[in-house]
Amino acid sequence: MDSAKWWRDAVVYEVYVRSFADSDGDGTGDLPGLRSRLGYLADLGVDAVWTTPWYRSPMVDGGYDVEDHRRADPLFGSDDDVLALIDEAHRLGLRVLIDLVPNHTSDRHAWFRAALAAGPGSPERARYHFRPGRGAQPPTDWRSVFGGPAWTRVADGEWYLHLFAPEQPDLNWAHPEVRAEFEDLLRFWFARGVDGVRIDVAHGLLKDPAFPDLGVDAEGIVRPPDRSRHPHWDRDGVHEIYRSWRQVAGEFGPDRVFVAEAWVDRPDRLARYVRPDELHTAFNFDFLRCAWDAGALREVVDRTLEALHAVGAPATWVLSNHDVVRHVTRFGSLRRARAAVLLMLALPGGAYLYQGEELGLEEVEDLPEAVLADPTWERSGHTRRGRDGCRVPLPWSGTAPPFGFTSGAAWLPQPQRWLELTAEAQAADPDSMLWLYRTALATRREHPALGDGTMTWLPAPEDVLSFAREPGFACVVNLSAGPCALPEGASVLLASGPLDGGRLPPDTAVWLAGS
Repeated sequence: MDSAKWWRDAVVYEVYVRSFADSDGDGTGDLPGLRSRLGYLADLGVDAVWTTPWYRSPMVDGGYDVEDHRRADPLFGSDDDVLALIDEAHRLGLRVLIDLVPNHTSDRHAWFRAALAAGPGSPERARYHFRPGRGAQPPTDWRSVFGGPAWTRVADGEWYLHLFAPEQPDLNWAHPEVRAEFEDLLRFWFARGVDGVRIDVAHGLLKDPAFPDLGVDAEGIVRPPDRSRHPHWDRDGVHEIYRSWRQVAGEFGPDRVFVAEAWVDRPDRLARYVRPDELHTAFNFDFLRCAWDAGALREVVDRTLEALHAVGAPATWVLSNHDVVRHVTRFGSLRRARAAVLLMLALPGGAYLYQGEELGLEEVEDLPEAVLADPTWERSGHTRRGRDGCRVPLPWSGTAPPFGFTSGAAWLPQPQRWLELTAEAQAADPDSMLWLYRTALATRREHPALGDGTMTWLPAPEDVLSFAREPGFACVVNLSAGPCALPEGASVLLASGPLDGGRLPPDTAVWLAGS
């Protein structure tokens, strides 16, 4: 494929920097630690690395509360470490995507500190959403994603909007200075060699200037709204912002790309983000959220490909990330997770992997309450544990925690049962999850049918998915309760588990040639 179109079928590996590899023994993953493990990612066979935020931050929300988008936080390393990481990744043939957080800043950001100091009606406050309340009540009934009201009152009586934590005030994207600042940030990082940008909360930048209530049900709970007519999610005006961003990326060449984190109602709404003059790709969360069910998965694939084909964009499949329960746990078994990755990597388009899924890591659901760091835990009154269970540091080597992640104590404890899941333990085991990922990625890179393109469904028994990709490739996934026959005359390229002669056992996937 044209190198300028690399993103249409790229496999990108998400690194949650805090939990990937620690170089200095403080228990927190960092940029030098990541740089030291880039060879592992190159050997895995991915095309690019996406790093979660490592910018200067008070770390209220794992770095997504950004104080300064142009500087590295000392917790993760120096500004020079950022440039060295980009250079080393490029030397190994890996592209680098960074995270940009445009919906909000940290309350420590210079702009927000100035807004608090300037007072009501000031130009400084116009960069955020400050409003008078309704007596002692907030301006609207909007709720924070992390729990509780989405408004916090300041000393002079005004309230500011935060769709996430109170320490993450929302920016006012109707303000020209906000738009200019983020275009400048894009130029700043593209000029330093960054290949792409993942856009956090891409669906959330604009708010209805009338600030209407969402309304409540009979029990006083804010009703789940239709996001296509929502006052602060997926508003039509965001697309004009992204058209301008696409022009900025074009200043640095045709191979600089965007991927959107856009949680929307339907595939046709998602397709609006990846029209030819807007963003390049967007995560397919319908696929991530889909149950282990043949009919449901087929419907998601069909609706996705139909909607994205209409705008000329590729699909971008994903099974896990740093915000959701790991799919080994969601699907209920390692066996299903092995089958799921062969399904995902056989579909047309690109894919994102989340660190540790190649090791078969499950959600850690028994973390001690004392170590929980996700703001959801506190904001929900200790009723929702939050996302820490998918963010436990990786096990690299050895037989006991911290399994080579750090020379100190990891910021979240790893379970002892991971001793059999370390990268070291799996590297030479042909039955391991790591071996399956490496083989699948190598096969995907070599086979002319895989990556971008089209697919055709093949006749199959109930609860079995079977599709062909040209030239000469088929994928069969058995989601039924019993074995199913494989096509006659097809040779096996790769299977997610042992086959039963010419039959495919339940919860197993196979790649075939010659079918």
